[in-house]
Amino acid sequence: MTVNILKNPITRKRLSRFKEVRRAYISLWILAALYAVSLCSELICNDVPLYVRFQGKSYFPIFTFYPEDTFTGNGRKTRPDYKKISRARLFLQNTDNKMIFPPIPYSPFESIDPSELEMADEATVRLTPVPMIAKADIDAEFRIIKSSLLSLFVGKDDEELISQSLSDYLVISENLRQAVSARFENRPSPFVSFSEMMGRHRIEISLSEYSVRTAAPKTVRLTVTQKENEKQTGFKISFNRKGEVIKDSDNIRKDLSNKELLSDLVRKRFDNPVDAVNIAIADRLYTAEFIKEDVRFPFRPVRGHFMGIDSAGRDVFARILYGLRTSLTFGLLLTVCSMGFGVIAGAIQGYYGGLIDITAQRVIEIWSALPFLYIMILMGSVYGRSFSLLLFCYGIFNWIGISYYIRAEFLRLRRQPFVEAARCMGLSSAKIIFRHILPNALVPVITFFPFSLVGAIGALAALDYLGFGLPSPTPSWGDLLFQAQQYRWAWWLILYPSLALFLVMLFGVFIGDGIRNAYDPKRYSRLE
Repeated sequence: MTVNILKNPITRKRLSRFKEVRRAYISLWILAALYAVSLCSELICNDVPLYVRFQGKSYFPIFTFYPEDTFTGNGRKTRPDYKKISRARLFLQNTDNKMIFPPIPYSPFESIDPSELEMADEATVRLTPVPMIAKADIDAEFRIIKSSLLSLFVGKDDEELISQSLSDYLVISENLRQAVSARFENRPSPFVSFSEMMGRHRIEISLSEYSVRTAAPKTVRLTVTQKENEKQTGFKISFNRKGEVIKDSDNIRKDLSNKELLSDLVRKRFDNPVDAVNIAIADRLYTAEFIKEDVRFPFRPVRGHFMGIDSAGRDVFARILYGLRTSLTFGLLLTVCSMGFGVIAGAIQGYYGGLIDITAQRVIEIWSALPFLYIMILMGSVYGRSFSLLLFCYGIFNWIGISYYIRAEFLRLRRQPFVEAARCMGLSSAKIIFRHILPNALVPVITFFPFSLVGAIGALAALDYLGFGLPSPTPSWGDLLFQAQQYRWAWWLILYPSLALFLVMLFGVFIGDGIRNAYDPKRYSRLE
């Protein structure tokens, strides 16, 4: 007679203990809900419409393939580009023809057209003061012998300044005169600098370090530098596509000397990069840099792509959602298959013992010593990477751990009175193993199942990260993390895949903690 397992008082008691660990119970429902949502990924993220109404007929491309000829009549039997067809004249002019796309109309394999992204229609001009540095060679009477860029400060050409007195243009302090005199007298002098006022600007005059020479110098070189105002080291002006100013917080547009030139360069920047130019504002020279955000993948989160875009132009949310299904499916299949094989192997060893047990143990020890990663690389290079091959290669090693626990349970239970009674009744070894001993030896299997699932998900992400996992362009969290290593400035490639992996593994650990409490409440109370 078949007994409903949920009506078993021991099972009901264990289920009640599991529910007592609230974080485990809630995590189980959350993880189950996430997996259920991931199984419906095509209904949430897809570039294929859910429903098409065309020429009075209804189509469901999400479930059935329709060739391009069905909607265009061009005779092609290839896969249609539904987004392109939805923008065709037949759909734009005839309101009866329509397409209904999923909430996120992007598949994990679709490369997004940069022109579809909604970007701010503005460019910014960053104005940075050009460093004003001049040099002047003077004699003992402070006459200018040679001038380089001193015209930036005094408003005359460098040639016109030759033989003129520097004191006509600068305030020569007594300290500066003494420092210059020390050099003409061939006395050692350290580096010195003096701050002076020149019109509305403060300048700094400096003299380099001087050491004694065989003869006194005929000229002394002064370096003149304009000191910047810390509050006005640069400006930013925002323009629209027409070259009109839309934001000017410092209100300096009235001082621009070449407004038309600046507007023309801004308009060009919307189509192509523009080199920086020098432009005058009042009596100061600035370097104008033209900044506009260009679409280069990977790209930050924008409207319609709230988790950003990866390096191949694919929506990150779609990749994470499909990757969730891949990870959980792989983890569940691997855990079920490896535990099933491990239970069988451990049951045979533990039940029969003796020579069979010793021989199997030696074979398992040799098998476990084989390098898994090398075998995975070899198999992938021969047969090509695939989901089934990865599942097979990982599964042939993953069963070993659980077989040890099952073997130990069978070695403990095979001498129990109920097993001896079953033998006396003439039951076959298969019935004794699977109907009498195994139900009493499943505690390790049940308690280790969530942790094995977490380990399988982490292993898949690690293999994909290393490049030995699923083939591209299969959606994978490990692949997104690998892209994050290449583009470390793309924070969305680091944050969202890592957060998804962390949460799924955390929920799995919480579930495993609750199951251990259900089977061993004393151990849980000690942990508390």
